[in-house]
Amino acid sequence: MSSSMMLRIKRVPTLVSNFQKEEGEEGSVRGAGCGRNCLRNCCLPGSKLPLYAFKKLNNCKAAAGEAEDVKEPPVAFLDSLLLGEWEERMQRGLFRYDVTACETKVIPGEYGFVAQLNEGRHLKKRPTEFRVDKVLQPFDGSKFNFTKVGQEELLFQFEASDDGEIQFFPDAPIDPESSPSVVAINVSPIEYGHVLLIPKVLECLPQRIDRDSFLLALHMAEEAANPYFRLGYNSLGAFATINHLHFQAYYLAVPFPIEKAPTRKITTADSGVKISEILNYPVRGLLFEGGNTLEDLANVVSNSCICLQENNIPYNVLISDLGKRVFLLPQCYAEKQALGEVSSELLDTQVNPAVWEISGHIVLKRKEDYEGASEANAWRLLAEVSLSEERFQEVTALIFEAIGCNTEASHEVRGEKPDVEPPPQPMDEEMDSLKGSHPAMVPV
Repeated sequence: MSSSMMLRIKRVPTLVSNFQKEEGEEGSVRGAGCGRNCLRNCCLPGSKLPLYAFKKLNNCKAAAGEAEDVKEPPVAFLDSLLLGEWEERMQRGLFRYDVTACETKVIPGEYGFVAQLNEGRHLKKRPTEFRVDKVLQPFDGSKFNFTKVGQEELLFQFEASDDGEIQFFPDAPIDPESSPSVVAINVSPIEYGHVLLIPKVLECLPQRIDRDSFLLALHMAEEAANPYFRLGYNSLGAFATINHLHFQAYYLAVPFPIEKAPTRKITTADSGVKISEILNYPVRGLLFEGGNTLEDLANVVSNSCICLQENNIPYNVLISDLGKRVFLLPQCYAEKQALGEVSSELLDTQVNPAVWEISGHIVLKRKEDYEGASEANAWRLLAEVSLSEERFQEVTALIFEAIGCNTEASHEVRGEKPDVEPPPQPMDEEMDSLKGSHPAMVPV
């Protein structure tokens, strides 16, 4: 990977929807109804949006050695739909800047942290509209939420197929009764193809993970079939900015540093999900992988997240490797900020360490920090995000109790030398193909 190749950008304050800005401006003009072609009752009747219906794979058949007929999907999910729709919105000028002109570099070092310069954050930002010390908070319809976005920001509906086969409907009605899950653009993208997955958008669910929504996110990672498309989740208190259930996702054509970290197996759940501790990384966390079915993995991870939520522990989640690997990262940076325990040097960087930053894609807001970016500086910042070793072990014990996992058979308890597992190797051929197709991504 080369650290000398760069792209350029100048960013404005973070907004995920154009309506966020308009909502806060005085004297904004409204037409008939609300005049915004939104997802509420004033504008929804008669609305249509492409529908991608994914196939729920029958993993039990595959495990039993039974062959399944594999049909070509009616549309290539990755290029023809998500990126095609995303690029069409870019041509229409719906983004707040051109992300293909983003200044980004890979920082020299063992892990290859990725630094991006996002100038413009010194401007007045939209204030956070909820408490940052409570992970679970009720949905508040008076605050900004995704029912208020313009329908032009939506790309497609994403649902399980009724008949078990992949289907695509280019002009499907938006059914308020079924409350569809939708994929929308992030108008302030961090990277190419930056989108939001909003489960059951019309149900107005608060930002809290449940089994169904997390399984939906895993299906999206699986359907994308691209190792450089990852999904991320931020809880309240861990730098989520909107209290309406959503995941983020984008393409980055290099491995995230956390994906390169070695791990040590702790235990395996009854469903076959292996749980490991992340090693030699500044933020302590757990890695979940495997399972007899995708639903098994979703259940173990979502139950772990629910445990953290109910214990008011902020956390971030990274879904990696086509939905096969999930990183769960409890954090305490906002708490340290509130207690005055973060150094002024780090506070002055104005970096909010959410899932992408914790995973190693560091969004910097000052030219001086970008030019002086180093692995040591990235490590110093992320170390402040991490729980202490003692607290991390306490939180891990809470999680294992909640998911019914017994760690007595682990290497450490048995007194054996633990096996440190290297991360999987990146797929070089797929990296090369991505680099040629989408030059906006970080060059390698």
